[in-house]
Amino acid sequence: MLTELGGKGGCLCQPALSGEMRCPLIVRPNSEDVVTGNLFGVLKSLNPRWWLPDLLNRGLGTDRFRRQIFRRLRIELWQKQPRFPQELIEWREGNTEVDVIIRWENPATTVFIEMKYGSPVSATTVNNNGQNWPSDQLIRNARVGLHECGWYPRRDLFDVPRRDFILLLVSPTSGHPLVRQYRDIEQLRSAIPGGEQLVDLPKSPFIGELSYSEIAEILQQQSTWFNRTERLLAEELCRYLTHKLETRPGKNGR
Repeated sequence: MLTELGGKGGCLCQPALSGEMRCPLIVRPNSEDVVTGNLFGVLKSLNPRWWLPDLLNRGLGTDRFRRQIFRRLRIELWQKQPRFPQELIEWREGNTEVDVIIRWENPATTVFIEMKYGSPVSATTVNNNGQNWPSDQLIRNARVGLHECGWYPRRDLFDVPRRDFILLLVSPTSGHPLVRQYRDIEQLRSAIPGGEQLVDLPKSPFIGELSYSEIAEILQQQSTWFNRTERLLAEELCRYLTHKLETRPGKNGR
């Protein structure tokens, strides 16, 4: 983060831009993984009481989440999930790697976050030809998360206790049409293989989105409650998110 803010991220040479060679730069300003690591590297260092409920409520457009001590809170990046059951889909699918997973236990809750920066939500995913079903990244995360959180009937030896489930898309700007589409429960069911088996679903809405500027706004609003170190980290993160918005690929014709 400080490397990019200081203008030390470097730039890609023409052979790298054209794909003729792999650029050896460590910091690639157009990398979603770099943004993800910087954003959640800082958020992990801040008291979640002052930012986590606000992010979830803003992303879902609700007031469901209250300020509390989040028991056994974990924030994990790029975690692979078990394969979606073969008997529910018409193709053989690999493991799904979720950009960010947030979990806590009071009550048992899992949040999947799909991060975007320079690329759109993919219309198709690896090992998924979309036969008769939508195959975009958002719906894949939704069905995998619902399965892992116990909302599908399980054929395992032991039942999986149900967990509340939330899916958020975090991108430079909000207003993605797929978020609006899948917030409609009937459209969501019809887009998921085996959706008829979902006799129940997490409390609605459980799919939402956040823009970079909304995250920065939340941190600025809550900065009063941070200690001095947290406040400095939050300020740098807000500067970084603003920088990424101003320099994102495609902005101003670049």
